[in-house]
Amino acid sequence: MNPQEKECSTPTRPSAHSPEAVGALVTLDRALREAEDLLYSLARAYQERGESLYLVGGSVRDAMLGRLGHDLDFTTSARPEISQEILESLTNSVWDTGIEFGTISAEIQGQQVEITTFRSDTYDGVSRNPEVRFGKTLEEDLVRRDFKVNAMAMELACDLEKETLLGTFHDPMSGLRDLAAGLLDTPAAPEQSFDDDPLRMLRAARFVSQLGFQLHPRVEKAMKDMASQIQRITVERIQVELDKLMLGKMPWVGIDILVDTGLADYVLPELPAMRLAQDEHRQHKDVYAHSLQVLRQAIEREGEDGPDLILRWAALLHDCGKPDTRAFGPKGQVTFHHHEVVGAKLVRKRLRALKYPKHTIRDISQLVYLHMRFHGFGEGQWTDSAVRRYVNDAGELLPRLHRLVRADCTTRNQRKAQRLQRTYDHLEERIAEIAAKEDLARVRPDLDGNEIMQILGLKPGPEVGKAWAFMKELRLERGPLEKEEAIQALRQWWEQQQA
Repeated sequence: MNPQEKECSTPTRPSAHSPEAVGALVTLDRALREAEDLLYSLARAYQERGESLYLVGGSVRDAMLGRLGHDLDFTTSARPEISQEILESLTNSVWDTGIEFGTISAEIQGQQVEITTFRSDTYDGVSRNPEVRFGKTLEEDLVRRDFKVNAMAMELACDLEKETLLGTFHDPMSGLRDLAAGLLDTPAAPEQSFDDDPLRMLRAARFVSQLGFQLHPRVEKAMKDMASQIQRITVERIQVELDKLMLGKMPWVGIDILVDTGLADYVLPELPAMRLAQDEHRQHKDVYAHSLQVLRQAIEREGEDGPDLILRWAALLHDCGKPDTRAFGPKGQVTFHHHEVVGAKLVRKRLRALKYPKHTIRDISQLVYLHMRFHGFGEGQWTDSAVRRYVNDAGELLPRLHRLVRADCTTRNQRKAQRLQRTYDHLEERIAEIAAKEDLARVRPDLDGNEIMQILGLKPGPEVGKAWAFMKELRLERGPLEKEEAIQALRQWWEQQQA
């Protein structure tokens, strides 16, 4: 069989659609051609069993947007046990962890595929867990989906004589029209959709962040009216959606939706709280707007490795301690003394409540804690010791700290902005100069624990730890020492401890 002879047709009348919709269909056709070997083998296997197969949901949407990934979603008339037999005939990499929901997964030709039996679920209105019911038609399956742009499907079939792939586009919910308009709307009434699964409200904000779409007015209204229903959702599921939102191409827009609809009051109350505090420079309408700007500027500074979730969260939350530290001077000036300390505590508390991993909580809160340290650098008057401590306290977070601090410069005063950037340039130059002489990335005492015990005649215990901590402080303060000098300093310190 020559793959180049395969065809993928979409019998949809272009004249019935806008130019944007026609362009989306053309892009979909192109994407399917790129994956046609895989699609043909799947379609043929299902067709030979007398079952129908459809590429569906986010896979169709993303293909229309020119970004078909390596995770493909399908729906089928076949029951899960039949899908499992079919997939096992095509690959050895098959797993059935989602079989109770009708889903069988596999890896074929380097692609991850999930194939789910038609479903027509019902919800109890209390939890977000559906009573799984297998459906009989594609339309039953599509109408239960979260948004119209995720309720499109491409039926896959084969002309076995010509060995060609045939595709029929199905769009009973008018998802193509919404996709062409950049609009996010629900198949059923949004109130019913969100009552079935309140997590869909967070998904709406997430899709806005990822796709750059706008909410339909009725969806936005329902989100405002039903925001409190998000409390029915477990924090683990909320955390996953928040991270996906933050990793989108425009997370500040998604965050704005959470705040405007009231969802943030329940999942990230620190964000709407920042609207109450005016920035001390009076250059922004509030700290919240400043934080969104810092988030945008931090994203602009991301490296080639792609979206940096830790940096993005730190940029968004770096000033969350300001509402609790706001004070007014005699002339009305606003101050937020030690807001970085309070903010780091708030970040730890919130992220723990959302059950983030410990290392994620540690890194984000540490960046929040350190983001103001640079302002003590002034016009470059820090000692070498202060520079060492800055690098040591940041540790492996130093590159992120550089990006965060530079992104935090949002003043409209161009002279001040340029001065701050020059000052940070100077700090980075100082770091590089000292690093050229010392291993700043791994600041260690000049004497290790075994040497300390030998010199002081100690056995393992708390006193060795105190001595090691002293030597670490000495290393930060004075830089690398000759061994004899380090031994002498240790003995002098020990004598003082014994006095």
